[in-house]
Amino acid sequence: QVQLVESGGGLVQSGGSLRLSCAASGRLFFRYAMGWFRQAPGKEREFVGAISWSGGTTYYSDSVKGRFAISRDNAKNTVYLQMNSLKPEDTAVYYCAGKTSPAPDGEVDYWGQGTQVTVSS
Repeated sequence: QVQLVESGGGLVQSGGSLRLSCAASGRLFFRYAMGWFRQAPGKEREFVGAISWSGGTTYYSDSVKGRFAISRDNAKNTVYLQMNSLKPEDTAVYYCAGKTSPAPDGEVDYWGQGTQVTVSS
């Protein structure tokens, strides 16, 4: 069993940066690929990016590629989402997820509770 708790969300101006963290409890963290998803009001939850268990492979959606970066520290059971050059359309609740594979269509086994990110114009 893995529990995921996100932190680091907040309000930022367009062009600014935020770093989200996802702390995992449970000794199986290192076995999972970890992903980030987001859901804006009135929209479906969408894939943002993911990282393999080793950190050697990452995937990103086209909308965030070049602006966002995912990393993980298995010693700390934590995965990060560094978000730069933020845009108002990045406003959403961001969710951390434990995945069977880092690929965008990889199955999600665990979800965090989400953290709100709001980008003002």
